Amino acid sequence: MSEIIVQRDSEADPDSAAAPPDGAAAGAAAPDPRRWKALGALALVQFVIFLDATIVNVALPSIRRDLGFSEGGLAWVVNGYLLAAGGLLLLGGRLSDLLGRRRMFSLGAALFAVASLTAALAQNPAMLIASRFAQGTGEALAAPAAMSMVALLFTDEKERAKAFGIWGGLAGLGAAAGVLLSGVLTDLLSWHWVFFIGIPPCVASVLLVFRLVPESRVPESRRRSLGSALLLTAGLVAVIDGLLGATDHAWTSAAVLGPVAAGVVALAVFLAVQARSAAPLIPLGFFTSRTRATGYAAQLFMATATAAMFFLIVLYMQDTLHYSPLRSGLSWLPFTVAFMPGLVFSTKTMPKLGYRGELAIGLAVIAAGMFLFSRLGPDSSFLTGLLPAMALAAFGSGVVAPAMQVVALHGVSDADAGLGSGVLTTVQQVSQALGLSAIVAIGFSHQRSLLKAGISAASANTQGRQLALEIATVVLLVGSVACLALLRKPAPAAESAEPSTI
Repeated sequence: MSEIIVQRDSEADPDSAAAPPDGAAAGAAAPDPRRWKALGALALVQFVIFLDATIVNVALPSIRRDLGFSEGGLAWVVNGYLLAAGGLLLLGGRLSDLLGRRRMFSLGAALFAVASLTAALAQNPAMLIASRFAQGTGEALAAPAAMSMVALLFTDEKERAKAFGIWGGLAGLGAAAGVLLSGVLTDLLSWHWVFFIGIPPCVASVLLVFRLVPESRVPESRRRSLGSALLLTAGLVAVIDGLLGATDHAWTSAAVLGPVAAGVVALAVFLAVQARSAAPLIPLGFFTSRTRATGYAAQLFMATATAAMFFLIVLYMQDTLHYSPLRSGLSWLPFTVAFMPGLVFSTKTMPKLGYRGELAIGLAVIAAGMFLFSRLGPDSSFLTGLLPAMALAAFGSGVVAPAMQVVALHGVSDADAGLGSGVLTTVQQVSQALGLSAIVAIGFSHQRSLLKAGISAASANTQGRQLALEIATVVLLVGSVACLALLRKPAPAAESAEPSTI
């Protein structure tokens, strides 16, 4: 089968959800008749990846008891995954462009399945942490390759919007279902099953993708820039590690400032190398395109806020309301249910509101839910406290997801499809790390200062959590305004059809 190509399009009207198909003027090839089946096969791994990002949360206390984790060591069950995935995604995206997207997807999905098995069978903290790093590496290889294959399979703009609506919807459902299933599996079976559950979908996806999706890669020979990719990866890992260190150390401590400073230096060296490179790792157009920048901004603000939300509310349920893991997990069922109406609303209103309106409205609705979360106290009930907040946050997430996926890959060529999706997913992982470190650390720091001032533990806990969630609310509101400001209609010549390079 001939290689699928997505042409770069003009951004004369980037906000229109009914814009002409990419490459229509040039006579795009007929779409692959198996594309919808292929979407289903690829989306299996996308669902599992987002499921795995949250499924471990409710199980953490049980894991700590069974494997003998310290409080600090337990954080690496989450942080190891974020560091590997966030640091290696851009490298994975570029490798998929150069070595073959189907090949890298299959390799990543297989690695994810094997790492899930070793995590489920872990007998000590070291084995589990190593498995989580391997899972993150598998995501870094599979996720950008999968998203780029979806972009290449669906060349019609309307079909692509629908495909990414399904894609984004399954991602959101996976994240919400992870918290739900974590409690159910931990209470009814054991924490080991939160890792077993992801293996069958990965295996099935690899087998189906080889039958349904053609291989694609960059047509011309290109220097692989692996040294630059590794330099970028090292810089991102160091920065994320420093930010995550703020959960246990002061912001001015060497444990925070040291890795952050080293990461910033590595990233500066990367930019200097790219400025002199004849074959840069990242084309400048990825950062100068207003349309794609809006997608990255939406991901940044949403992932930063919601990562803190999931972490803090899970702790609130179990530590303050004294929910069991099963009850805590089942309590997230309304979030999963409320996500779907948001997704339906987004797909039906996108032609009228455009991507700009969808992103701004969705982030504002999540902010409303976040504010309600910040008002929760030790005497709050599920029906009048948690449920309204969950419904708003989930509905808004469903509204944002499809538009964000389409806008972030707007005008990306066949040669850079894997890199484009890698940039978007890297933004997500780095933003989650930022939310878990910066926002949560500020809340915990405020809590400690209140305890030192003689405030009761219960009151200090509530006020620290409320401050963190209020900050998350502001982050989302700023994101809503930023999307309105960024995704304006520029003059036709405002952005070049072909990106310049660093």
